[in-house]
Amino acid sequence: MNVVLGSQPAEPEKENEDFAAVAPGVAVLLDGAGVAGAETGCTHGIAWFSSTLGGLLLSTATAQPARPLAECLADSIRAVRSLHEGSCDLTYRASPTSTVVAVRAGAEALEYLLLGDSSLLLADRGMGPTAVTDRRLDDVGKRLRGPVDALPTGSPEHAAALAEYRDALTGLRNKPGGFWIAGPEADAAEHALTGTVPLEALSSVTLLSDGATRLVDRFGLATWPETLAVLGSGGPVELIRRVREAEAGDPDGRRWPRGKAHDDATALHWLLLP
Repeated sequence: MNVVLGSQPAEPEKENEDFAAVAPGVAVLLDGAGVAGAETGCTHGIAWFSSTLGGLLLSTATAQPARPLAECLADSIRAVRSLHEGSCDLTYRASPTSTVVAVRAGAEALEYLLLGDSSLLLADRGMGPTAVTDRRLDDVGKRLRGPVDALPTGSPEHAAALAEYRDALTGLRNKPGGFWIAGPEADAAEHALTGTVPLEALSSVTLLSDGATRLVDRFGLATWPETLAVLGSGGPVELIRRVREAEAGDPDGRRWPRGKAHDDATALHWLLLP
């Protein structure tokens, strides 16, 4: 496998809550999430949740190649829950959650799964790249975050509006009409976006957390073909460097309103064909 991985926490002194890993024919990326400033009910933390779930999903998807990825994810969520439900209160609204992107290469097709707002960039040898993203979280967010985006990022007023927004968002988590994400309940896996792509048509596959896609979907400074070109020349590290450069030029979110000035950023670029 020809795989290049880049990952960087939002701030040097903070723990990276993203997780990405590969095994023969399988790759996963998870972006851990919580509610800033809120008690999670979990003694382990968000990074533990995303890395534990990611490791179990990678193992299950590799060991059981005939089992659909959604079922592998459901099994992995149950396993993580069993590891800490005796020591943690998983009824908390702010209990740790994570987005999930997973791909698995079979004999003829690439199987994929997405849950939450991370993305999958599929490079078709004939048609160019196609981005696959679960937009349900974004759609809910657009309905709720107007007051947040009207205020400078990092200001006290922004922090208060952001807390209200996140509370409202949490109330719509894993509910019809809201959005779906990996958390304490395995049923969320049933709502993942899944599909297959002929393997022979693909030259590369890239798994991206939303911190790494900001250059395209938040800042509008690059297209997906341009992003693929950056990945091909400088790899994930160069992509993340360009994201950080753009963030540094707009620290208070005046140009690009966002909840956090910086976010954990991870990209896993898997080259399928030379």
